[in-house]
Amino acid sequence: MEYATLSNGVKMPMLGYGVYQVTADECERCVLDALEVGYRSIDTAQSYFNEEQVGSAIKKSGVPREDIFLTSKVWVEHYGYEECRKSVEESMGKLQTDYIDLMLLHQPFSDYYGAYRALEDLYEEGKLRAIGISNFYPDRMVDIASFSRIRPMVNQVETHVLNQQTEAKKWMDKYGVQIEAWAPFGEGRGGLFENDVLRTIGAQYEKTAAQVMLRWNIQRGVVVLPKSTHKERMIQNLEVFDFTLSDEDMAEIAALDTATSSFFSHYDPNMVEWFVNMVEERKHQHDSSKEKKNW
Repeated sequence: MEYATLSNGVKMPMLGYGVYQVTADECERCVLDALEVGYRSIDTAQSYFNEEQVGSAIKKSGVPREDIFLTSKVWVEHYGYEECRKSVEESMGKLQTDYIDLMLLHQPFSDYYGAYRALEDLYEEGKLRAIGISNFYPDRMVDIASFSRIRPMVNQVETHVLNQQTEAKKWMDKYGVQIEAWAPFGEGRGGLFENDVLRTIGAQYEKTAAQVMLRWNIQRGVVVLPKSTHKERMIQNLEVFDFTLSDEDMAEIAALDTATSSFFSHYDPNMVEWFVNMVEERKHQHDSSKEKKNW
């Protein structure tokens, strides 16, 4: 395993296992499989609704807690200082741990400054080993890095062959913020797994297009979080530290960049409204469930 050293000196594995879209029913088994085959970085979030299963798997795995780099994320409805603090403590309870290695703010909306101040305090109290942000575009990343007490150590953003985040990475590098990739395969959109360039390069090293995509990001200094529910694929995703792409390979892959999201844009007001509506719906569901419990 290779490691990134964060701005505060904490070492973070360059490759971790992400549990986005892993159902609660499957999550415990998947995390147990990931830990068994050698993953030591697990990435979850409050909005994935599987923190409890992640925590249970870590407990059952027999892997010492200090050997695991555990990440979670605060969802928008828990922004603001008090709500954020409370939600982080709830996450620690679900994850069955008294500290989290990395806690991120999941989206750049609502009172993220109040929430970030809570992360700063929790970090100084030793409950979080590192803090950061997710989905913050360069302008908002520079904003929070400039006006916060403690600069974010990580920014997790959509980063893959078709959306390489070259400009964003320059700004993160300038401010000492580690870039981390969600959807490093772009979920296969745009035919990435069948891409001729990636497959041809992979054939030189007896590697798949998926392994080439991971290795390419790692060589750029990007932490990657591939997700799979299949044990054999988890193993394949780990087998990217025994080869090195040439400068020519790296340049060929760089030429594939469309500099466009394969999913959504946080600059799009329609997408911002979608996030607002989702938060409101979840608040309503939460209030309804509380009312039922009080009956």
